[in-house]
Amino acid sequence: MIRFLLRAFGLLLVAAAFFFFVYDGTQWIANGKFSFTSLGFVWAQVNQSSLLLLQPAIERHVAVWLWQDVIQRILEQPIWAIFTVLGAILMLLGRKKKPLIGYAR
Repeated sequence: MIRFLLRAFGLLLVAAAFFFFVYDGTQWIANGKFSFTSLGFVWAQVNQSSLLLLQPAIERHVAVWLWQDVIQRILEQPIWAIFTVLGAILMLLGRKKKPLIGYAR
């Protein structure tokens, strides 16, 4: 059951990544300049308050360098790239086991 959910959620993330990839492509064609939709921009559009609460929480409870060096760079990446990587990881974690060949001990 868990494997099915991992594969299903991974597939949904890959589908969302394809949607955002096509969206960025149409923006490029329409505007004539390449720009991508970042993860931070989409998060801010969906729920601004949770994004604003995340920074002080990580800086206070974990480490300041984690926010500045890692998380802020992840938030600046294209959302389709982040969703593709996360979806692929989830689909790999949820894949079916290969059948054993021969005798198993």
